[in-house]
Amino acid sequence: MKLVEANPRVPVSSIQATVAQQFEYQIQYKNGWRARDRALRSVYGDYDKSYNELPALLMAITHFISGTIVRYETKDALNREGQVMQGYQFFHRLFWAFKPCIEGFPFFKRMIQVDGTWLYGRYSQILLVAVAQDGEGNVTPIAFAIVEGETGAAWNFFLTNLREHVVLEDGVCIISDRGAGIKAAINRERSRWTPPHREK
Repeated sequence: MKLVEANPRVPVSSIQATVAQQFEYQIQYKNGWRARDRALRSVYGDYDKSYNELPALLMAITHFISGTIVRYETKDALNREGQVMQGYQFFHRLFWAFKPCIEGFPFFKRMIQVDGTWLYGRYSQILLVAVAQDGEGNVTPIAFAIVEGETGAAWNFFLTNLREHVVLEDGVCIISDRGAGIKAAINRERSRWTPPHREK
């Protein structure tokens, strides 16, 4: 456990080597993985329970980093029969942008780049990121979201919040991989990413 406390990203091979050195016994990779997982849970808490702490964490972020924008959505929890469980909800989507990024955006080039990447480990969500570039070519992230996938609804959530809180002026170019979800979100009715809000 001390090995994991010192470095949460300790490779399983290091755990195997430590056990072999101290106990003269070679453990299988999967056992080293399980040991690291148990140690991480005891040090940092359970993966699933950490979602319950998300609202308090978001409130602390907005309190201590004044001007930070945080928007999140939850969904009703369903039982095995598909009925809504009263009083229970689970995490669905999260958007955030830090105040320095929001205030700095007007000084960047009039374009943003958006893309998504899978999260690692037990988490199956997607991290969406919008970045902008200054006059010297430095790239700066300006907004983030954690969503259920690169769906049209998820991209709509991200791009709507991005437009509402960060990209306030019209005529900003958006660069993407032109995935189906992004195109659906941009081309939806009343999108602020299509004319007359962007250059033709």
